Amino acid sequence: MDCLFCKIVKKEIPAPRVYEDEHAIVVKDISPQAPLHFLALPRKHYAGVHEVGAADNKLFEQLFNAINAVVAKEKLAEAGYRLVINFGEKAGQSVPHIHVHILSGRSMHWPPG
Repeated sequence: MDCLFCKIVKKEIPAPRVYEDEHAIVVKDISPQAPLHFLALPRKHYAGVHEVGAADNKLFEQLFNAINAVVAKEKLAEAGYRLVINFGEKAGQSVPHIHVHILSGRSMHWPPG
């Protein structure tokens, strides 16, 4: 598989990691859209949330545990943060691997875009 995020997960491509465990990693975004912008990636590859079947839905719990760890470590709750998951090119997904954007450090507007 030629997935950029799978290569980051496997350490074939370097990325500044802020958290990792056996289920997920969180890296700094290389093109930040906020002063603090991280990407939470499950180690297992799925292009979108809708592809995760009932047998593997623990993936979401594991991914959000990683997000919670980063929110605590970076003290994001005090400043506020936004989580974003995109699927498909029209929604802004540029890498077809589930990832959650964690954005903080500036005012967020609604609607987001």
